[in-house]
Amino acid sequence: MSTAQQVPDILSPEFAADPYPAYRLMRDTAPLIWHEATQSYVISRYEDVERVFRDKKAEFTTDNYDWQIEPVHGKTILQLSGREHAVRRALVAPAFRGVDLQEKFLPVIERNSRELIDAFRSSGSADLVNDYATRFPVNVIADMLGLDKADHARFHRWYTSVIAFLGNLSGDPEVAAAGERTRVEFAEYMLPIIRERRENLGDDLLSTLCAAEVDGVRMSDEDIKAFCSLLLAAGGETTDKAIASIFANLLLHPDQLAAVRADRGLIPRAFAETLRYSPPVHMIMRQSATEVELGGGTIPAGVTVTCLIGGANRDESRYRDPDRFDIFRDDLTTTTAFSAAADHLAFALGRHFCVGALLAKAEVEIGVSQLLDAMPNMRLADGFDPVEEGVFTRGPQRLPVRFTPVTAA
Repeated sequence: MSTAQQVPDILSPEFAADPYPAYRLMRDTAPLIWHEATQSYVISRYEDVERVFRDKKAEFTTDNYDWQIEPVHGKTILQLSGREHAVRRALVAPAFRGVDLQEKFLPVIERNSRELIDAFRSSGSADLVNDYATRFPVNVIADMLGLDKADHARFHRWYTSVIAFLGNLSGDPEVAAAGERTRVEFAEYMLPIIRERRENLGDDLLSTLCAAEVDGVRMSDEDIKAFCSLLLAAGGETTDKAIASIFANLLLHPDQLAAVRADRGLIPRAFAETLRYSPPVHMIMRQSATEVELGGGTIPAGVTVTCLIGGANRDESRYRDPDRFDIFRDDLTTTTAFSAAADHLAFALGRHFCVGALLAKAEVEIGVSQLLDAMPNMRLADGFDPVEEGVFTRGPQRLPVRFTPVTAA
């Protein structure tokens, strides 16, 4: 096993500025690293991360979420296993696929996207991050749950605080305290709404969660609150960064942008390749249930394993020319890219595959298409070069663009 001294530390400014060379060095020379500061074993090769996520031999658990996310969300579905996990997933999953997604929530997504675009479509300029991406998925989730969108600023602050807590690898006490405050504030906001909704069910997602029953099991108020908190953070931050990254990637590859503009059927390809090339979440942790041989070394039982999705998705043993953004590559399967059979790792795999993957796909397909319609001749603002920021989650913090103004139809 290698030590972290041989590659840039994952908490270093050098790594934060550009982790991709470090990922390559890890894959080539240090596929298993003990990282002292995070007290975790770090893996970066595709085959190793895939093995941990699929976990066919029950060698890994999500017990790490007891300390990583429970302090901000409460106990969530991510921490459960076996029948308890299967039942809870069965309670929430129908709302994110099939009829509910198509009939109930696609109009919500379309309306929220259009409302945001209407604010800048006639101006000829916008920041796709601040004016659109950071607002769109949070507004959609608030609408889906039947919450008051007037509280958007509060939702945005909460999810930003939670994501900062999750990415607090260096243990900053102020970040930790802010995250824990968010749990209290969100519970004070959400629990009365859940109790009221149980008495007056509607056709929103919160009502669906209140009424759902599988094998005689229903979700408690605390279950629902924790899931809503998780949905707000995971669904907000990741879709936000995915949309920003898709446009950053396409704007830097004008031929591919032109192809997507001409054929909107290519949007899922652009999304899948963005998830591979510049995933919103760069690392997910698991905990070893037993001693495991992995990455050319031995991982003891009961320790945290940091899976570098950003490294695995650029593994040259899995993808040809992995540092090239190419929506037309033939070694990434678009038809399975948003299911547990995906061959990129951005949504994880196996039983803990992202339950909101199809919702994210719907948001991206609708959002990208509406933005392209509203922004002819879209280009980066003069002199601006998109820069990814972040370590745990990563994406452009700004994306100013210029375009030919059009009026709403």
